Amino acid sequence: MTDASALPGRPRGGILSGPATARAVNVLAPNASAMTLDGTNTWIVSEPGSDLAVVVDPGPLDDGHLRQVVATAEQAGKRVALTLLTHGHPDHAEGAARFAELTGTRVRALDPALRLGEEGLAAGDVITTGGLELRVVPTPGHTSDSLCFHLPADRAVLTGDTVLGRGTTVVAHPDGRLGDYLDSLRRLRSLTVDDGVHTVLPGHGPVLDDAQGAVEYYLAHRATRLAQVETAVEDGYRTPPMVVAHVYADVDRSLWPAAELSVRAQMDYLEEHGLI
Repeated sequence: MTDASALPGRPRGGILSGPATARAVNVLAPNASAMTLDGTNTWIVSEPGSDLAVVVDPGPLDDGHLRQVVATAEQAGKRVALTLLTHGHPDHAEGAARFAELTGTRVRALDPALRLGEEGLAAGDVITTGGLELRVVPTPGHTSDSLCFHLPADRAVLTGDTVLGRGTTVVAHPDGRLGDYLDSLRRLRSLTVDDGVHTVLPGHGPVLDDAQGAVEYYLAHRATRLAQVETAVEDGYRTPPMVVAHVYADVDRSLWPAAELSVRAQMDYLEEHGLI
């Protein structure tokens, strides 16, 4: 068995649900799959000593899960005062409207279609509910509306699907764009270098204790895949399904449809830069 400390990002072992930092607690949704890994991580974030909490990504429309999130907060003596979304994919956001009913909260997101209330989210916004400080970091690429949330007091960042706790993420073409995604990874790398972020609180999978290592691995992986796709096209594999079958031959076939989205994004990127 591979030592977790030797894996990219140094993933934590053990149970995923529960406290992850001084301010962040995970409640794992029961929606495990090949795409969602162990399930969606719903994060309850609050300042120690405060009776108010912020929930990031309520998850799927599963009433039992949503009520468990509320109960977990209440057991810690906290009331959910605000709901935030990292992006609009159903495994993160489908339960948001129902969760807002259960908690009486607003839902803030980059995409206006996902908001409940007048306030959205934008680059530079700072969430200060109950004394908590969460800084909004725009990270398009997985989707056009993807955001991360920097939690400076814990030297952590909540990454949604931009960085996962295990494996790598999909650039969800056509909404997701590879150029945007690479820029977002570089933005996250700057957080690790300039702002001391060392912990990744991902949307799926275990917490990562080496944020810089994780981001560097993602950048290297994307560069490798891009080179493989470019070579495959030059060798005559002209369509995305052909490229997937050639480049992703060692990947579980159940993941090929998702891989094809990333390949389409990579082919678009190569065409835009005159490389194919």
